[in-house]
Amino acid sequence: MDVEIASHFSMRSFGIGMAALLVLLVMLFTLPEYVGLELTITMMATLGVLIGMYVILITEVVHRTALALFGALVMLIVLFTTGVLDPHDSVDFVIGAIDFNTIGLLLGMMVIVGILGETGIFQYIGIKAAKISNGNVWKLMILLAVITAVGSAFLDNVTMVLLMVPVTISVCRILNINPISLILAQIFASNIGGATTLIGDPPNIMIGSAAGIDFMSFAYHMTPEIIITMAVTIVLFKFMFRKDLKQKPENIEKLQALDEKKEIKDTMLLKKSAIILGAVIIMFMLHGMLGLEVSIIALGGAAVLLVVTGKQPYIALKHVEWPTLLFFCGLFVIVGGVEVSGALELLAHNILEITQGELGTTMFTITMVSAFASAFVDNIPFTATMIPIIENISLDPAFAHNLTAFDYNPLWYALAFGADLGGNGTLIGASANLVAIAIAEKFGYRIFFREFLIKGLPLMVITTLVAFGAFYLRVLYL
Repeated sequence: MDVEIASHFSMRSFGIGMAALLVLLVMLFTLPEYVGLELTITMMATLGVLIGMYVILITEVVHRTALALFGALVMLIVLFTTGVLDPHDSVDFVIGAIDFNTIGLLLGMMVIVGILGETGIFQYIGIKAAKISNGNVWKLMILLAVITAVGSAFLDNVTMVLLMVPVTISVCRILNINPISLILAQIFASNIGGATTLIGDPPNIMIGSAAGIDFMSFAYHMTPEIIITMAVTIVLFKFMFRKDLKQKPENIEKLQALDEKKEIKDTMLLKKSAIILGAVIIMFMLHGMLGLEVSIIALGGAAVLLVVTGKQPYIALKHVEWPTLLFFCGLFVIVGGVEVSGALELLAHNILEITQGELGTTMFTITMVSAFASAFVDNIPFTATMIPIIENISLDPAFAHNLTAFDYNPLWYALAFGADLGGNGTLIGASANLVAIAIAEKFGYRIFFREFLIKGLPLMVITTLVAFGAFYLRVLYL
């Protein structure tokens, strides 16, 4: 019966999605000429593929990896038939479109953190935090949220929720309290904390790779604003979860009796993993001076860890989210096709016409559009779409004069704030959200789209405005 109901809703969602896609495509092929946009057939066809992928992605009827790979195939066919790309050049185009720096960084960090997770260190941290809180739900929520936020800055937010949510559920079961509010707080914290560094959230990896921003520069321009934003978020948690915080935990004596040290399964593996992870993070901080790409550092760290621990590669590679990496590859090809059509350059020009090339207005537009778009479309494909638009805006003479006073481009950080914090708006806004929700469901705790939206969207709007305001003041006065 449950399968039949799920199938019914899937077909209904797919039907609604197809109807929406049809309407959008009709608008795409008819409206531009009425608003003064001169789109070529190639531009409209490539944008149609991109929009189609977005719409079907929201329905969740087709797995996003399969959708991205199929979309990449359709994009190549469009480029072939319109004469933009010669079939003989297809391999060169695909290789050029895929950002292997992003792929390599994700692959390396997945291996390192996966091996680290085998040691039981995250279970240790969870039980230790629960003991410190002594069963106080508010203290436990804040401790777990802060641990998740800090960990997300250095390990990436998807990995942190993957490791921390099961621990949270386990602790909540011992205390006999509902874990949903704590899981939601961790999701929100992971997306905020992940905005701090280049490796904290996939959009940051993509932005840093495209813009040539090193680890320390990115952290310097993001960390103060994120600390302020996290402080505001903690205050919001007190208001948002006030009913859940009234829960009365049980079995506190049982919790205190647990020995968190027993959770550490392999002390030697923990030491080796921690040393190599620390070395990788230090290398990330110095990669601008060293001239090494972050992907080389991450893959190198993974290789060293495999050698010194004696882990069999086929076991270590089980920690890699291969569907996620393939999703990235397909996505890069789709966005690359839209870019070669010239559509993104035209869109960048029209954004400048709206903002009149004024720095503050352009930054605010990019941040808020990115936040709301990322809330309803996974922030990874949206960021991939926006990167070439930011590049075109930055080169446009109508805006480029604004950048002469800076040794960095504020638009990249405006995009990062919007894409990262916007992920908190809805359940589908970020990969970390989907991973955490999936884990919670495995344990029997279902978080509905509407429930997430009611809490997440207001939080997203407030935190994005706070982060943007703090960043803009720094741009003006520092």
